Amino acid sequence: MSEKKDSNLSDRWILSHRGAKNRVYPARPYAWLVEKERTVCGDVEDTGIIFLTNMECPFHCLMCDLWKNTTDEPVPQGAIASQIEWALEKMPGVRHLKLYNSGSFFDERAIPENDYERIASLVSSMETLIVECHPRLVSEKCLRFRDILKPDLHIALGLETVNPDILQKLNKKMTPEDFAGSVNYLTANGILSRAFILLRPPFLSESEGIYWAERSLDFAFDAGVECCTVIPVRGGNGAMEELMKSGHFTIPEITSLEKVLEYGIGLGKGRVFADTWDLGLFSKCDMCLDNRIERITQMNLRQEIFPQVECSCDVDKSLF
Repeated sequence: MSEKKDSNLSDRWILSHRGAKNRVYPARPYAWLVEKERTVCGDVEDTGIIFLTNMECPFHCLMCDLWKNTTDEPVPQGAIASQIEWALEKMPGVRHLKLYNSGSFFDERAIPENDYERIASLVSSMETLIVECHPRLVSEKCLRFRDILKPDLHIALGLETVNPDILQKLNKKMTPEDFAGSVNYLTANGILSRAFILLRPPFLSESEGIYWAERSLDFAFDAGVECCTVIPVRGGNGAMEELMKSGHFTIPEITSLEKVLEYGIGLGKGRVFADTWDLGLFSKCDMCLDNRIERITQMNLRQEIFPQVECSCDVDKSLF
């Protein structure tokens, strides 16, 4: 891949390296689960997550693989609410809910505003409701949805990185200032926000990946978010595999995720979580993997820095 191509990764290039989508059904979410999460008030409680089936996001970010479980056309009116109703029956007693839709909740072609009333009714027993949205789609629709909800509305926004060159290469179609403006708008209107931050996106070394993840945490909290989730970047969408072949992307190490999580918690500015999905992918040592996963999990839940895992794999590489 040429240097020129690196700095101008387009929708067309990204889409050209995709494989096939998974088979999904508009009447059902493509996945759901219940996990423990530390809440705003400091309690560790069950949190339900419903992965809604809907139309693909209009933004084609370089690292994203969420398109795999989306439709090519808008789902029928009422389908989103029906998916939520179906999944909630599987998670009785849950008081906190995330509605993740592989894109933006406030994208009209993904979640029709005509469905808001029924969705609000279905989640009326919740204490908090978390949805996701691209910063550029934050608007008065967020306020209209908030106004009909009983639970507190939180909105998760993808900051990804504050490195301006990398953010442009990710094809995010926004700037850090766009993110900050959206957070300010939500904060001014009484809506808490959280940020998704990437650990080692393409075109960065391991040390650079750590550095920019930490700077992104700084920026997000300074902008006013209440919570950040650090996501180690993985492959799996076609485009990332092409970047791996050309030497422009390598997945981060689990120890780097630990370092960034420690840094974020140490700031004391808000909750910081590390994404624990498929962490084995980021480990080169089977001997300490389980202990590292447990350490990350406990730091997520307790928001305290736990003693580091000791393992022979930590021997300074300079000795070799």
